[in-house]
Amino acid sequence: MDLGIRGKRALVGGASKGLGRGCAEALAKEGVHVTLVARNAANLEATVQQIRAQVGSAVEVNFVATDITTAEGRKQVLAACPDPDILVTNAGGPPPGDFRNWEREHWIAALDANMLTPIELIRATIDGMMARGFGRVINITSGAVKAPIDILGLSNGARTGLTGFVAGLSRTVAHKNVTINNLLPGPFETDRLRATFEAAAKATGQEIETLIAARRNGNPAKRFVTVEEFGATCAFLCSIHASYINGQNILLDGGAYPGTF
Repeated sequence: MDLGIRGKRALVGGASKGLGRGCAEALAKEGVHVTLVARNAANLEATVQQIRAQVGSAVEVNFVATDITTAEGRKQVLAACPDPDILVTNAGGPPPGDFRNWEREHWIAALDANMLTPIELIRATIDGMMARGFGRVINITSGAVKAPIDILGLSNGARTGLTGFVAGLSRTVAHKNVTINNLLPGPFETDRLRATFEAAAKATGQEIETLIAARRNGNPAKRFVTVEEFGATCAFLCSIHASYINGQNILLDGGAYPGTF
């Protein structure tokens, strides 16, 4: 299927590895010029070189190494990619823990990274998308938005706040062929997932590999989903074929969420 986005420009956060990288790679393979953002310059450069080797010189693949959760970082990123047609927001989640140990600064840091930074990036790019008559915003959030995880309270709160904001904004931009959707990853084999299991192992005294195996086997698919599958879903939501999918929370978890809705 031709997704109809060849030649578009995309800005992808948290793109040096994991889910962000999967999205950047999938978009580049569709002919989208991609700017990758993350903090670690060495990891970013290695990722960019690998993607360039796959897609060839006809597709621009660039990067900005910065902390996008800061105003200065966002300024650098938007200077490098000022008019993206596609925005994929993605920032590492806050640490797990017990809410009794979190102070105000922990909550502010979580909100800055997982709610306010995506909102600031949307604010900086949405009007340009509307003026051009095409725009796709994908926020990588978490399956915990639908099924909260107790030790991820900082993430539960911040990401749910972003979800509520998107629910209102998305309905006001669709008439200009601009959509905003959230991708909610379930269990993926990423550094973030392992960090969560490490915290759970510490709290329960169980072996981390035992916890990982139980989570994997407890999924209806009996496996974790790959970053390539996640990236392909992102690319489709950015396509011309997905213009009627708007304001949705799309859960990729192998069917683990037990609810009907």
